[in-house]
Amino acid sequence: MRVQEVENSLGLQVCKKQSLVIERGEGVRVWDENGRQYLDMTAGWGVTCLGHSHPVIVEAINRQAARIIQNPNSGFTYSPVRAGLLLELQKVLPTGLSRVFFASSGAEANDAALKIARKITGRSKIVSLLGSFHGRTLATLTASNGPENGARFLPRVPGHEFCVQNDIRALAQLIDDQTAAVMLELVQGEGGVRPVEACGLRQLRKLFEQYGCLLIIDEVQTGFCRTGRFFALDYYEVHADIMTMGKGIAGGLPFAAFAMTEQVASSLSLGDHGGTYCGNPLSCAVSLAVARYLRENAVAERVAEFGNLVLEDMLQLQQKYPSMIRAVRGRGLMLALELNDDAQVWPFTEICQQLGLLVTPTRNAVVRLLPSLLLTQDEWNEALSILDQAFKVAIGHVVGARAVG
Repeated sequence: MRVQEVENSLGLQVCKKQSLVIERGEGVRVWDENGRQYLDMTAGWGVTCLGHSHPVIVEAINRQAARIIQNPNSGFTYSPVRAGLLLELQKVLPTGLSRVFFASSGAEANDAALKIARKITGRSKIVSLLGSFHGRTLATLTASNGPENGARFLPRVPGHEFCVQNDIRALAQLIDDQTAAVMLELVQGEGGVRPVEACGLRQLRKLFEQYGCLLIIDEVQTGFCRTGRFFALDYYEVHADIMTMGKGIAGGLPFAAFAMTEQVASSLSLGDHGGTYCGNPLSCAVSLAVARYLRENAVAERVAEFGNLVLEDMLQLQQKYPSMIRAVRGRGLMLALELNDDAQVWPFTEICQQLGLLVTPTRNAVVRLLPSLLLTQDEWNEALSILDQAFKVAIGHVVGARAVG
């Protein structure tokens, strides 16, 4: 049977799929089963931050796999690579976040952060933003997007309230002595690459402290140099109580973490959280290699500078194709093309694929670009040329449909 037939007949189809079978990748390029090459501007939802099969990652996997993959009594025993990763993270984590726990996915890290906030405050209310996305566990799903998001999975997790992003007054009104935590993406991913305003967050931080609620910063997508700083929190003069990490943390291997202050950590007890693969040696070894590479090669600084140039090019695309592009947004190499109609997103994604470019379709009429952080100028020029051609084709389709109608 062909790959598509196997997955369609035996796999649980819970998302729309592209008619594409990927066999291998190298850097920013991938190849399908027929040997056709594509330029990947998705990085697997921002995961492969160093590109596909980067030598640093391959070497770390091979070296650690030859030693040990999973510790006996994992979690009860110590690991040299886990200790090494903890020391490396201390060099890059925002001020005050001195305690770290590892997890297997960003959703798991966010779920744990919500659980911990409720445990140590003794409160149940969680406030998050409309358009947010924090994962697909029962708790994180309920904290994502809007109040209706968790309604289809019963029983609903109670105690969640939402606010429009950057509406300081409205958010302040939701904070009270029943609030356990406010959970924020500093740049919304699924919400369309929309940043939180720094001045508003600084004002609200004082209110959080007044009411004794925690600030949870979700850096699952924005962390590890994606926005031009090692963490997006580095743009803000605000301290977090808990910060979650994932995606780029291990360059493609499933892995995540959450960091917290000493004060938060002191309120936890043995057994409050755990997991079979939390701090798995193989994942830790890869994450250590990735984090060290990002730091030693000043990747964040390069991403900040290069991201500005890419954004300028995207603005020129908007000026050239106003009938298709409503807005462009970006911070570092976390970029969004907002189209004029949500119905245009999948057809445009498919046109890009036919032309040899992979992009990330997103709700709310947004096409995201989340390329490797090591994307070169030549590779971007190639991607830009394909985007330009894709918009020409898309507009031609619209004109043709109107003519037929």
